[in-house]
Amino acid sequence: MTKKSVVMTLLRMLVGWHLLYEGLSKIFADAGGLDAWGLTITGAALVLGVFVRVSSVCGIALLALDCIAHPGGPAELHSLWVDYRVIMAVMLAAVCFVPSHNIGSLIAAWLGKRLRARDAAADGGSGMGIKSADRRDLLISLSSLPVLGVFGLAFLRRHSKERGNLEARPEAVTSATVKTFEFADLKELKTPNTHFAKIGNATLSRVMLGGNLISGWAHARDLLYTDKLVKAYHSDWRVFKTFQMAEACGINTIMASPPLMRVIGDYREKEGGKIQFISSCGHPDGLVKGAQISVDFGACAIYTHGVHSDRWAQEGNIKAFETALTEMKKLGVPAGIGAHRLETLQFCVEHGLVPDFWMKTFHDTNYWSARPQDGHDTKDNLWCVSPQAVIDFMAQQEQPWIAFKIMAAGAIHPCDAIPFAFRGGADFVCMGMYDFQLVEDVNFFTDYFPTIHPNCDGRTRPWRA
Repeated sequence: MTKKSVVMTLLRMLVGWHLLYEGLSKIFADAGGLDAWGLTITGAALVLGVFVRVSSVCGIALLALDCIAHPGGPAELHSLWVDYRVIMAVMLAAVCFVPSHNIGSLIAAWLGKRLRARDAAADGGSGMGIKSADRRDLLISLSSLPVLGVFGLAFLRRHSKERGNLEARPEAVTSATVKTFEFADLKELKTPNTHFAKIGNATLSRVMLGGNLISGWAHARDLLYTDKLVKAYHSDWRVFKTFQMAEACGINTIMASPPLMRVIGDYREKEGGKIQFISSCGHPDGLVKGAQISVDFGACAIYTHGVHSDRWAQEGNIKAFETALTEMKKLGVPAGIGAHRLETLQFCVEHGLVPDFWMKTFHDTNYWSARPQDGHDTKDNLWCVSPQAVIDFMAQQEQPWIAFKIMAAGAIHPCDAIPFAFRGGADFVCMGMYDFQLVEDVNFFTDYFPTIHPNCDGRTRPWRA
């Protein structure tokens, strides 16, 4: 036994502790993919001291893959090339090549001594006893077992505490401005959504996940910090969890812009997710370029971003509309027209533009900050000036209609917004939802939707999808 081997044993356990905790944290947070299980198994093996060299190599490989996937590393570390992953990899290399006390080598040595002792006894020798040095090696090697036990108790206690914080409820509300917060987890899901319809060859859930909150577009009226707040909230891990919850709830589609393709791709690769996306095609080089890269990435449908559509209609630029829609239709997936203004859709119909589907903002104006009398889009708080005019116009259109901004960017409760949208004729609704809102919203949708199918609850527009 040497001091070096004792130090390496301690180093092996510490590195294993870190990897084991990181892996289990992802698994218990419902973000467990292959990387999470790899970290967990590698960390446990290092703490126990079994298959040390193989585990060290696997750990280095996992860290290398993480560096490739996220070359910048966590922003909060402020590292210059050498971040914790590089340091961990070097430590694992040391564990791999420098001997330490571990159960695996101890068992191998013990078996070797037993074999030699048996051979010696067969030759008339006295065999080999267990020396005091061997006993010290045994005790040091077996120290990994209580370390693993301490880890397990500490992890479960911390996980239980974090779960308790999420599920905590106040015993009483003593202020008129204090509201209780209930986190609807998947265990509270009544039944996943089973209502789907097709646009072209794309099978879409009737309720879709909006991408604005994930992108950082909060539409929070005059609250200047909110965009940064929601962007900070939606780390990759949080987005993965949101997508996983959406799929578990039966939502199979997200409305997204091309910049979100990176996190969608990571989710599919790392978590095995299947969520599909419809692209708004927004791109610095124009909508056609945005459509091309979106379809190459795997978008199931594309549409002209509402900002571009509204501008072209206001300018009377029918050529830009025709060019974009014609080129987008060549890409082999449904191509739609998106708009915030009703005048934009009227402009398209007047000039004979026929998309595969429409994307139109639609909501009631019965909320305190709505001021339809002031005109369209007043201080980022109104996206549908005349709902009845939209209902009347869309009743005449034979293409499917996806209604978005149905909650007026959070001003209208989903229990009011969903019925209003479907009664008004929408075939699908796009809803911006945080992870903690998904279950509650889907529960209401699955309870409500059967009441309007077919043609109940005041809906007069035929289903177009």
